[in-house]
Amino acid sequence: MKPYLEHKLISLAACLAIVLAWYLTSRFAGLSEIILPTPGAVWDRFGRILDGGYKGHTLAEHLGYSLRRLFTAYGLAVVTAIPVGLLSGCLPRLRTALDPLISFYRPLPPLAYYTVLVLWMGIDDGSKVALLYLAGFWPMYISSVAGVARMRADYANGAKTLGAGPLQIFLYVTVPVALPDIFVGLRNSLGFMYSTLVAAEMVAAVSGIGWMVLDASKYLQSDVIFLGIIVMGLTGIVLDALLNLAERKIVFWKGRE
Repeated sequence: MKPYLEHKLISLAACLAIVLAWYLTSRFAGLSEIILPTPGAVWDRFGRILDGGYKGHTLAEHLGYSLRRLFTAYGLAVVTAIPVGLLSGCLPRLRTALDPLISFYRPLPPLAYYTVLVLWMGIDDGSKVALLYLAGFWPMYISSVAGVARMRADYANGAKTLGAGPLQIFLYVTVPVALPDIFVGLRNSLGFMYSTLVAAEMVAAVSGIGWMVLDASKYLQSDVIFLGIIVMGLTGIVLDALLNLAERKIVFWKGRE
């Protein structure tokens, strides 16, 4: 059996074991469905929400609102954090100027400054996008700087001997060398931003998967809570898999250096 297929079968068996343990516990442990709904109850709720929605929005709409906020902030972070990080890696003075700012806000929990963003921008999508942008900026920036630091001097020297100028060295040597680290930052940022998005929707929102889970908790609708958690987890897996696929296509030489 090929290792790839074997790993997939092991993962599938682990997932089935978790679902089976969930079913047995909810069915025979004597717990109230408010504490632990059965898989069947969650599946039934899934069908009802698909048909009738939840609080005026379908499940697809709730997920769409969340993903729109996420992708807007993610795109803004990609087009700013990566170029700034690459330039900071090449220009020590720029890095020296930005490092104190990054070091100051990087350890702060995003929800700590979200209250300020809500005061400034309200509870609409603007404050959430700004929060996600700040949460995702620094992992991309730091990974881009680290990627430039990986470049060996003989790579640039070899390009110079072939007549390459500074811009050509940056585009055709520095950026490709930094790409593996950049993708590490892209994946870390996506996970961090997604978890931050759910938390933000729980604090101040009227739509989205995070809001749906919080609203359901007010009415002890455990089946909706479990459904929301499962949807969030599966969405995160799909997004990470897409990034992983893009990395394999773009950084095809990774592991062959």
